[in-house]
Amino acid sequence: MADNKKDEFYATSSTRAEIDWFVFGSASFILLILIVCLAAYPESSANIINRFYIFVTSSVGVTYVIAAFLVLSFLVWLSFSKYGLIMFGDTSAPAYSEFSWCSMLFCAGIGASLLYWGAAEWVFSFTSPPSGMTSRSDEAISWAASYGIFHWGPIGWAFYCLPAIALGCSFHIKKIPTLRLSAACEPVLKSNTDRWPGRIIDLLFLLGVIATSATGLGFGTSVVSSAVAELTGIAEGLELQIIIILIATSIISVSVYKGLNKGILVLSRVNTAMALVFIAFVFIVGPTVFIMEMGVTSLGVVVSEFITMLTWTDPMQRGDFVESWTVFYWAWWLAMGPFVGMFICKISEGRSIRQVIWGVLFYGSFGCSLFFIVLGNYALHVELSGLYPVVETAIQSSPSSAIAGIVALLPAGQFWLFYLAIIGIVFMATTYDSASYALAAGSLRRLEEHGHPTRWHRLFWAAALGFLPISLLFVGGLRELQTASLVASLPLLFVYGLLIVSILRTLRAKYDSKIA
Repeated sequence: MADNKKDEFYATSSTRAEIDWFVFGSASFILLILIVCLAAYPESSANIINRFYIFVTSSVGVTYVIAAFLVLSFLVWLSFSKYGLIMFGDTSAPAYSEFSWCSMLFCAGIGASLLYWGAAEWVFSFTSPPSGMTSRSDEAISWAASYGIFHWGPIGWAFYCLPAIALGCSFHIKKIPTLRLSAACEPVLKSNTDRWPGRIIDLLFLLGVIATSATGLGFGTSVVSSAVAELTGIAEGLELQIIIILIATSIISVSVYKGLNKGILVLSRVNTAMALVFIAFVFIVGPTVFIMEMGVTSLGVVVSEFITMLTWTDPMQRGDFVESWTVFYWAWWLAMGPFVGMFICKISEGRSIRQVIWGVLFYGSFGCSLFFIVLGNYALHVELSGLYPVVETAIQSSPSSAIAGIVALLPAGQFWLFYLAIIGIVFMATTYDSASYALAAGSLRRLEEHGHPTRWHRLFWAAALGFLPISLLFVGGLRELQTASLVASLPLLFVYGLLIVSILRTLRAKYDSKIA
């Protein structure tokens, strides 16, 4: 019995010998160096981080805006093209039901950050609005309620979808037995896939997952710690946040140990159901009419001004709205894209390219919009009606403290604070158990279509993901978390270009072979 369990712990279609030790070891070493430097030299690290943030946002920020436009345009074209009906895998029956599939892709793609920004992003657009609007004006209210839906809408999910399609082309269509990002670039890299160019791409992928995981876990931790502090009276500080990260890491470890179907799938279903219950309750007992009216208004603004919001770079006034928000979000989505895309690719067998594209864009955008419309407009109503100083609390204390304050106002507020803490932790777990799985899969030389990374390998990355956000907590705040995504995303801009070319070459070859 013990031997069987040991075999299961190591067993996979890919053996331990097929781990790419260069990629695995380099990523682990860089992660260790970052953790040590951040913990040992927090002030110096903060200064370097801030300088890098300013350099990237001011010098190459417009590149992210251009990339967002190109990626979304390419995916829309691809879905309506002759290639849209090409299937992933050899079966026409999807591997997972529609609810299971959308639950896993949604939970993998957002995390507790959605709770954080869904309720509080409008505060910053309201007090420091774009396009020269008057702060706290009626016009600023409409745009503040709309920008979150835009930032978490189709463009963000397009950054997830592109790597999913590219990896699906290599994994499901070309039958290359690996989920490494370099394999998706094989039509361009050719024989260099297993050499230094390919290895560098795989290393960049792993570092991107690690950095964005730190960002998301940092935001999620803030939400949960504020809810716990409001509920119990415990002082919100570093110790509490570390405890929360350790709890989340433990849940992540259990989930990835159980595997894709018994762990990640189950946790994603539970999390989706719990989140929908919370949203429904806030909608019903909250200012329902105001939520609906502002929701319709904000959706109208996004639809009518989508191209303007997409292409606006503020070249005249040179405010920091675009850099602090739009560029940050595109960098964040872009850096997370390969890992979420890898996961979406793995669960999308039996679906066509068109189904994957529109499923990711619609389900992802719709789910995020619900949070912004319901939670965001509930918080906005609380502020405008004078029931709670949301803006003052968010700016002077933290957005997470403001979120805890407005949740406490709900009927049975203590229960819903506890509920918020639970779904916050589960949200963190459902995203980063997927990240752990992707990190393990991305550092393998070989992975069969129905195979999985070894359990010890998944558990290693689950534990590793908890250390970087703890280190960033020593350094400081929002800017440091944002910069982690910027650092990881910058070199991936080039990789996304390779993915587009690779998709076209693979699909042309596939389509031509069908005709022949």
